[in-house]
Amino acid sequence: MNEDKKIVETPLMKQYFAIKGKYPDALLLFRVGDFYETFGEDAITASKILGIVLTRRANGAAQYVELAGFPHHSIDTYLPKLVRAGHKVAICDQLEDPKLTKKIVKRGITELVTPGVVYNDQILSQKENNYLAAVYFQKDQAGIAFLDISTGSFRVASGSLSYIDLLLASIAPKEILLQKGYRKGFEERYGKDIYISTMDEWAFVPDSAHEKLQIHFGVPTLKGFGIENMPLAITAAGAILFYLELTRHEGLGHICSISRIDEEEYVWIDKFTFRNLEIFGSYQENAASLFSVIDRTSSPMGARLLRSWLTMPIKNIDELNLRQNIVEFFFNETEQREKIQRNLKDVGDLERIISKAAAGRISPREVVQLKRVLNQIIPIK
Repeated sequence: MNEDKKIVETPLMKQYFAIKGKYPDALLLFRVGDFYETFGEDAITASKILGIVLTRRANGAAQYVELAGFPHHSIDTYLPKLVRAGHKVAICDQLEDPKLTKKIVKRGITELVTPGVVYNDQILSQKENNYLAAVYFQKDQAGIAFLDISTGSFRVASGSLSYIDLLLASIAPKEILLQKGYRKGFEERYGKDIYISTMDEWAFVPDSAHEKLQIHFGVPTLKGFGIENMPLAITAAGAILFYLELTRHEGLGHICSISRIDEEEYVWIDKFTFRNLEIFGSYQENAASLFSVIDRTSSPMGARLLRSWLTMPIKNIDELNLRQNIVEFFFNETEQREKIQRNLKDVGDLERIISKAAAGRISPREVVQLKRVLNQIIPIK
């Protein structure tokens, strides 16, 4: 305890610990000049994951504190490694020009990246959705919401705990959001392999969550989405929006709809059956899965759609006949198929480019790509 008091003696470390105190469960990347630095336990963790040198920084009466850093322009190389290793990462930037102040530079958190809230192409898998899920428990029932912020896909469901089990197994979210106090019970039921984040009870208040969704979508009622009579699911969905607010994700214009998942519309497969059927992976090293064999899609959007069809096989005969008719047409019409395939390859990942634009995270190169993509849509249509 005495040593901790000494560590905060220098102005820079005083500022660092003030910010770190607000995000204790995140690995803090602290911008100092042209570098992102990590200190203390974060530095030890970062040095192991990133393979960077761990050094010591002189720190007044505290003598030293562990330090590990990398050039700020290399963040797209190092950030994905930290997130893939299962860490929540808080990015702290300089909020003013150091040349214009004689005092310590003002700094603040500009982004909080978690396994389930990601836009970075280096972290995301092109061929699968990256879902953040929130679960709201009430006795032997629960509501669940799934959001892929990189595409804007927002879906909800509610029902028995066994149904929630099947949803989690099928959709396989990268991060689960729970009420504080539920982590231990959740881990006992589902294991510790999944990344869990917790929020205080206020984020899971039904009335507040309902209002949060109405404000976000700009509607007086949720009836148009078909979820009005799903209070547990609405609470889970509202908790996700509160979480995004807390993690500094403000550009959410691409999340413009929300839909329900109805239990009776799909064939539900548990995780053991998925594994045994080798749909997405295999016990055998380097063996082919069903998905890898049949995936000949022309764009990442197509690959994600195919994956979702395999994850949740639909029962509706009319929908199945429609899909088969489309397949039959393209099977017979070789020239049309090849022409549209060429166009689709040029489209690339339109969903994720649009999401980046809405969030204000699109790069100049991606803006040019968006122009090219929009031109390709005309011949496809």
